[in-house]
Amino acid sequence: MVGLTGGIGAGKSAVANQLAALGAIVIDADRLAREAVVTGSEGLAEVVAAFGPEVLAADGALDRAALASRVFGDDAARRRLEGIIHPRVRARTAELIAVAPPDAVVVNDVPLLVEAGLAGAYELVIVVLADEKTRIARLVEDRGMTPDEAAARIRAQASDEQRREVADVVIVNDGTMDDLRNKVDEVWRERLASA
Repeated sequence: MVGLTGGIGAGKSAVANQLAALGAIVIDADRLAREAVVTGSEGLAEVVAAFGPEVLAADGALDRAALASRVFGDDAARRRLEGIIHPRVRARTAELIAVAPPDAVVVNDVPLLVEAGLAGAYELVIVVLADEKTRIARLVEDRGMTPDEAAARIRAQASDEQRREVADVVIVNDGTMDDLRNKVDEVWRERLASA
């Protein structure tokens, strides 16, 4: 059981993809969170009850931008949203772990691992870090955020120092994709393949 985390724009998803290519079973908490609020789900109904119909798009799906504007910068609203989504994500994660082969390397890709205090649930915690300027540039280029939006998202998450405190392995992703793949391959060989 491996916990994988890193701040927005650090490259955690690229690390997860490489671990999957090496043979790990990756459970993506973000994907499970999206599934928890699909159109017609109980999760979406709870979100609408908590935040109003303004968080729905015209087709009845969750309008993620509208919801984000309601919860970012409002700790009480964010906690209310987490109270709806996190239990569903935990339940689905447990289901996926239960069906994994007993010798599998299961990687839980959890963006808020540090914030949720989950480090102790894993045998190994991998933290992906990148310089803040690099992260902002990636978020502007890859996700269409403004520099101010990117910086606000970064500051809303745990700090790199908080992540380092729970890390068994730190992967710094300030180089090329080849550099990152080589670092992940090394972690796989040294820490996971023999486990």
